[in-house]
Amino acid sequence: MSERETALLLEDILEASRKILTYTGGMEYDNFIADEKTIDAVVRNFEIIGEAANRIPEAFKLLHPEIEWRGIIGFRNRIIHEYFGIDYAILWKIKQENIPTLHDFIEQALKELDNNGN
Repeated sequence: MSERETALLLEDILEASRKILTYTGGMEYDNFIADEKTIDAVVRNFEIIGEAANRIPEAFKLLHPEIEWRGIIGFRNRIIHEYFGIDYAILWKIKQENIPTLHDFIEQALKELDNNGN
């Protein structure tokens, strides 16, 4: 896979993480679990993140072990196969604790790829 293709997948992750943060910005957990549209939107974007992470080349993942690639992919699989059993508390916790860090990492990785390409 080319750096360009990797960059496109990273852009998908960046956009999906941005959407999750935007959709839930200023929201408390109780408001989140009461809002089906936001839950659906957040779940969909977690799916996108997991699918893109699954397609990222192994070489890139090995260069960036600070990201829990397996965990991201595993969470996506869990959402897809157990949709009616999603624990919203876990979803919220990951959104709070991991998505901001992932967003910042992906943003930096894209800058580095861009700098390497120029």
